[in-house]
Amino acid sequence: MIVYEYPFNERIRTLLRLEDLYEKFKFFVHQEHPMQHHVALATIFDMLEVAGRADLKSDLLQELERQRQTLLSYRMNPNVQAETLDAILAELDGVSSALVAAQGKTGQNVRENEWLMSIRGRTIIPGGACEFDLPSYYAWQQRPAEQRFNDIITWFTPLAPLFDALGLVLRLLRDSGGPVKMIAVAGSYQQMLQGKVYQMLRLTLDESQGAIPEISANKYMLWVRFTSQGGDLKPKPLEDDVPFELTLCNF
Repeated sequence: MIVYEYPFNERIRTLLRLEDLYEKFKFFVHQEHPMQHHVALATIFDMLEVAGRADLKSDLLQELERQRQTLLSYRMNPNVQAETLDAILAELDGVSSALVAAQGKTGQNVRENEWLMSIRGRTIIPGGACEFDLPSYYAWQQRPAEQRFNDIITWFTPLAPLFDALGLVLRLLRDSGGPVKMIAVAGSYQQMLQGKVYQMLRLTLDESQGAIPEISANKYMLWVRFTSQGGDLKPKPLEDDVPFELTLCNF
């Protein structure tokens, strides 16, 4: 099964982009080749670009507090498992405290590092990080893999509380909805949302169908149109019925 996610607003779109960059970073930083560590470092620069909004940290703190208050209201519900609820609340408190303790603007430690900023400036240029352009960076790339790994982790660590927070927020969002089985007749599906606000939808389908969803939505209606693609040709509309699972997520 393959899962597609579609954000309904810019805030969730930003969180999903940062999550995607974080997954990319975690993969490449644990490799050993200098080129792979170059990608990990360049990904940190991309994170700074996406997380540049000054209100992202405060947005996450507000959302974590809102989730905390919502969960606290479930304490007296006999159908809620107290141990599970307490574990989530403890996680919320820990992540919030770490994010509050993170001083300064997101990525300030990287922005204040002149050497890293010189690398960032060159990586914007295609091929701009060659050894003749950045000999000091090339020398760093020749260091042992463990030393490079430790350096990159040191530069990333001040960013970690932000990614812990957005990871928890997205996890709670994904858990907020239940999947419903649907069928796109002749490759097309529409649903009236009647003005109800959602944050994100998740669409799950069997990858063996070869169907690719094209999703668009507003507060009134959701459209899903399935296409198929063969080789390097442009995707074309799929005329078959497509079974899938739809999850509408909202805090």
